[in-house]
Amino acid sequence: MRTTRVDRRNATFQQWQALLTNRTKRTRAGAFLVQGVRPISLAVQHDWEIQAWLALAGRRSDWAEATMRDNPAPTYALAPDLMAELAEKEDGAELLALVGMPPDDLNRITPEPGRPALVFDRPSVPGNIGTLLRSADALGGSGLVITGHAADPYDPKAVRASTGSMFALPVVRADSHAPVVDWARAQGATLLGTDEHGDHLLPGHDLSGRTVVVIGNETRGMTAAWRDACDATLSIPMGGSASSLNAASAGTVVLYEAARSR
Repeated sequence: MRTTRVDRRNATFQQWQALLTNRTKRTRAGAFLVQGVRPISLAVQHDWEIQAWLALAGRRSDWAEATMRDNPAPTYALAPDLMAELAEKEDGAELLALVGMPPDDLNRITPEPGRPALVFDRPSVPGNIGTLLRSADALGGSGLVITGHAADPYDPKAVRASTGSMFALPVVRADSHAPVVDWARAQGATLLGTDEHGDHLLPGHDLSGRTVVVIGNETRGMTAAWRDACDATLSIPMGGSASSLNAASAGTVVLYEAARSR
């Protein structure tokens, strides 16, 4: 494919720049920028739609050349200062990918026995979304649903925090808890909430079936609607002076317990 040279901050460059900072424009475009060798490699490996390559003008590594050659898409050669700006790194990067977003279809996720699907309700920190995705990938989770008014899983901070794991697991956004509850029931899954005052301790609780585990907002926890919908609420035994765990950390502990019991 023909390569288009970009040496200045033209309208096309400004559109790419907006994808890094403007959630509305990401949503309208149905695409986001991916930075870093591992995330790009995993996006390609898991067959995500590569809409365009943004490459450093001039000599590039064998990895970058092979990645573009094996996955043809419109290619733009950018001046070093423009690449550094989009890579959000002073030393820049040699390759970025413009990647299409998959549909927010809950049926992309199938809770498997002993491999919980996670719901993160109204997360406010993009990095926590990425961290939880990384844990779910490492510990055998089935996928992640983001509900309510929440941070964007396609925010660059979330993508970076996942270290590419977001491309290995399905991630779906839902406006409220209601469609997620209906989907979980249709899947035959048990809904388990997490709370410091839960009515069951996590250790020893049966996680061998199809389960959907709800992690609440970092500050306020689960909504009353989620509490009412859950079949049981789990708590993690803790010592010391901490009153609770970081939301992504709590999700990681639940995932580990499920993996250990498997």
